[in-house]
Amino acid sequence: MKAKQNKLVDLEDFIDTRYGKRGAKKRETFESGYEAFKLGIMLQEMRKKQNMTQEQLAEKCGTTKTYISRIENNASDIRLSTLMRIVHDGFGKHLKLSVDM
Repeated sequence: MKAKQNKLVDLEDFIDTRYGKRGAKKRETFESGYEAFKLGIMLQEMRKKQNMTQEQLAEKCGTTKTYISRIENNASDIRLSTLMRIVHDGFGKHLKLSVDM
């Protein structure tokens, strides 16, 4: 019996194969969803690092526990102004943005 060999593939090549090259509609949808997912995880990690519950964070920045949960679980789009308020009022940090050209 012959053993099956696993072939390692570069992540970018895998994404290109699965979702198309950058600029393709399917790829752009994937990239957009992935960025929202990363944002939710980042906020969750920041909250946990400061030993805060979702309810405590929501109270600090004037929103609801449900909304914080939805952001962390990628179930809700977030407005820039809300993100800035969460980062500033909730975590006492400043938001920096960058654009890849």
